[in-house]
Amino acid sequence: MRSATFDLTISTARADALFASTLQRSDEPAVAQVHGAIASALAAFGIQGCADRVAQAYGEHPETAVLRMRWARATVAYAAPRQAHLSRAA
Repeated sequence: MRSATFDLTISTARADALFASTLQRSDEPAVAQVHGAIASALAAFGIQGCADRVAQAYGEHPETAVLRMRWARATVAYAAPRQAHLSRAA
């Protein structure tokens, strides 16, 4: 069985970073806010630190962690194509 560390993808790292950020679903963030929150969390905690925060949340509050991760993954998926589109337009 492969280690979870080896299965880390860019979208997983971004979702972990968004999960670890202070941004909330209720903020109804714009794409730029999502990218800013991801960048800030990665700068503050690093990839492993964000993953550690996700693991801690699942250990302490799994019922709320699953909802936050669903939001984080959906938000990252929504924001990613827009970032690629904006990059090509520049």
